[in-house]
Amino acid sequence: MDRELNEEELQDLYAWIDKIPLSRPKRHITRDFSDGVMAAEVVKHFFPKLVDLHNYIPAHSTQQKLSNWDLLNRKVFSKLNFHVPEDTLKRIVLSTAGVIEPILRALREKIDKKLEHTTENILDLEYYDTRDQEKPRTEMRQTEAKLVAQLGGEEMKKDEKTRQKNGKPQHTAQFYANMDPTYRLILQEKEQAVMALQETVEILQMKVSRLEHLVHLKDMRIEDLTRHLETYKAKGNTC
Repeated sequence: MDRELNEEELQDLYAWIDKIPLSRPKRHITRDFSDGVMAAEVVKHFFPKLVDLHNYIPAHSTQQKLSNWDLLNRKVFSKLNFHVPEDTLKRIVLSTAGVIEPILRALREKIDKKLEHTTENILDLEYYDTRDQEKPRTEMRQTEAKLVAQLGGEEMKKDEKTRQKNGKPQHTAQFYANMDPTYRLILQEKEQAVMALQETVEILQMKVSRLEHLVHLKDMRIEDLTRHLETYKAKGNTC
């Protein structure tokens, strides 16, 4: 965690931070992250339910900065299996150069690992209870066919329009309160499956975006090294 980062690692880290919407523009990373607020915002970007930003107060005093970081360690970082040592925190709040970057890199690794674990859990979810799993496939299909017949195409379209108008998904039970419990359970399970898959897609899209950015940085590095090599060869030919 205390290892000094090389230039390529720093540029990769800065590019990652720049993609995260923060409450303050990144000007001087050592001072920007000294009070812990922006570190809290970084975690909240990936795990909104993990962080309550109102608990972290922008500060200039050393005491308040330490309080913010201590809260992060106890309430947030602990859930990521991450911890910043006390002596390192003191150097961070004093805006000591070269200290925050390795911490942010280590935090990024923990975030990536948590995202991967979350993705694996979502993909491993079983969307039907044991009772439904024991039913033959033909019986399940017959039940779903009866459900569609009961609801009617026009009624389903009407409810779909209502959901889109409200701007957020709503549980089927709110629309079909008088429906047969078996049919309602099937619809609820279908909706939960769709929501879980949508979350998986969002996580995978985030990973694809990051990989594309890393490839771009590698290409830039290769071009830079190629230019240096050509310049070196040109100088060697003139000698």
